[in-house]
Amino acid sequence: MTRTEIEATVKDFLVEDLELDEEKIKPEARLKEDIGVDSLDFVDIVVIVEKKFGFKIKPEEMQQVKTFGQFCDYIELKIS
Repeated sequence: MTRTEIEATVKDFLVEDLELDEEKIKPEARLKEDIGVDSLDFVDIVVIVEKKFGFKIKPEEMQQVKTFGQFCDYIELKIS
């Protein structure tokens, strides 16, 4: 899966499943502050990522992930 496909997949589920504002989802956008991902959304994101990408997210690995771009970097690293 290419980086573009990863970004598109993540953006799709953020908009479709979590009903977040597509206009706010940019690589530099902070997940919590800019996009509006809250703790309940994060639980949903973990389930969706595990289903769509086939790996488990470890909370300790996500502590440094602050932006949409970093989140896609994390997924890209885990599936490559």
